[in-house]
Amino acid sequence: MDWQGQKLAEHLMQILLVSFALGAFVTGYIVGSFQLMLLIYAAGVVLTSLFTVPNWPWFNKHPLTWLEPVEAERHPKPEKPVAPVGKKKSTKQK
Repeated sequence: MDWQGQKLAEHLMQILLVSFALGAFVTGYIVGSFQLMLLIYAAGVVLTSLFTVPNWPWFNKHPLTWLEPVEAERHPKPEKPVAPVGKKKSTKQK
């Protein structure tokens, strides 16, 4: 899954979960059944998971292009600074 696919999956997940939550609440309130409300919301969570968790082809429309190994060797990684090893100098004045 590419970066735009991850963004799409998250956006789709949020929309589906909120819409199922609102639909479940309204249905449960009208019918007067807490159990029905929970069942509708649970079904919504399952359907949302089926749409957003697998790596579907529409989440891979913008693949990343990686450097070839030869090209990567031409651009070395930056060196990490090495901390000096030794005794601490005292800051006391005489």
